[in-house]
Amino acid sequence: MSNSQQTPGIVPNRLPSEAYQDNFSDLHPRFDDHEALVAADRCYFCHDAPCMEACPTTIDIPLFIRQIATGTPEAAARTILEQNILGGMCARVCPTETLCEEVCVRETAEGNPVEIGRLQRYATDTVMDAHPFTRAEPTGKSVAVVGAGPAGLSAAHRLAMHGHDVVLYDARPKAGGLNEFGIASYKSVDNFAAREVDWLLSIGGIEVKLGQALGNGLHLDALTDAHDAVFIGVGLAGVNALRCDGEEKENVLDAVEFISDLRQADDLSGLPVGRHVVVIGGGMTAVDAAVQAKLLGAEDVSLVYRRGRDRMGASEFEQDLAASKGVRIITHASPKAIHGNGAVAEIEFAYTADGANGLEETGESFRLKADQVLKAIGQTLGDANGLEIEGGKITVNDTGRTSRAGVWAGGDCASGGDDLTVTAVAEGRDAAEDIHATLMGG
Repeated sequence: MSNSQQTPGIVPNRLPSEAYQDNFSDLHPRFDDHEALVAADRCYFCHDAPCMEACPTTIDIPLFIRQIATGTPEAAARTILEQNILGGMCARVCPTETLCEEVCVRETAEGNPVEIGRLQRYATDTVMDAHPFTRAEPTGKSVAVVGAGPAGLSAAHRLAMHGHDVVLYDARPKAGGLNEFGIASYKSVDNFAAREVDWLLSIGGIEVKLGQALGNGLHLDALTDAHDAVFIGVGLAGVNALRCDGEEKENVLDAVEFISDLRQADDLSGLPVGRHVVVIGGGMTAVDAAVQAKLLGAEDVSLVYRRGRDRMGASEFEQDLAASKGVRIITHASPKAIHGNGAVAEIEFAYTADGANGLEETGESFRLKADQVLKAIGQTLGDANGLEIEGGKITVNDTGRTSRAGVWAGGDCASGGDDLTVTAVAEGRDAAEDIHATLMGG
């Protein structure tokens, strides 16, 4: 163990400088041409394609794999991108192990699925230097898209492709949303998220306005007056509270902000991290935060979840990844109090069990040493601008229509599907098609 790893408190440079590049290298490196052909050759090209049914964007997976196998990866890319314009990022971050690859016939028969995600990345990477779609003739219609994350980008692109003028608003100083600010760095290297946004915008017809959020510079009434339609894809804003004593102590942080700071850092060695880090939560954000804290040089990292592993939002693959990086996963434990004189020093947990009335405390407790606590227990919707809410999200129908005429919504901020990048892309695309049909009198 290096001396800096033993240093108490939250400090930078816990590792030798060369270790950061190794630790944050590509989790699933791109196939070379030969590897792609070998991987594609394993596909049975099933006529009923369970993998296609499991994909939220319904990509024709057997077709694009056959196109790779026949030496036309550019055609494969078009097959993917027609359904999922953010297919490059989804190939990197999608939990394929619980979607397309989980239902692959090879997985069922052999426990070794076709590597659909890596094949998708291989195909989409071939067209990143030139946009494969052209814009239709201008319709004279204008659409506001609020939120430049996966749902908003998907909607904006599809609307622009149909010939509508799109104004894309976002609260942050950069477009990309979750893909830019909320994904583990080892899943998206070489500034891919920003490059994909630039590539997407190259279709034309999309004006980007940053630093503007609903309720802070943007108001729904003004947007509906200025545009023929509005799509809202703002994601989720705040992080839920732990609701335990001592939560206000220093160095109790939001995991989302921790990941965002890491994603935007030019020099990872300059990022401070604790010696003893505790992450509270069981989803993908919790795993991403825990793994990256360990990769930054934390001596010990514990991920604590109030239910069992089978109830965690993070997939089994992500859980195993965390364990392989040295993260200790503790289940059936709920935070009770954060102790310390000003700054966190320990966190107290109560053991839990599933009882007749739901989750119950057993009466036993334990403490973990902690100089940094990262909260990853879910996020909340910001300003809904008077739209109907359901379960803390904007109420929408199956094409994204909200309770207000002329306003659609999709992605994490809207009721309905899973909080996944690929689901957000599908919802943005489908809402855009409904907006287009409505504006054109369909």
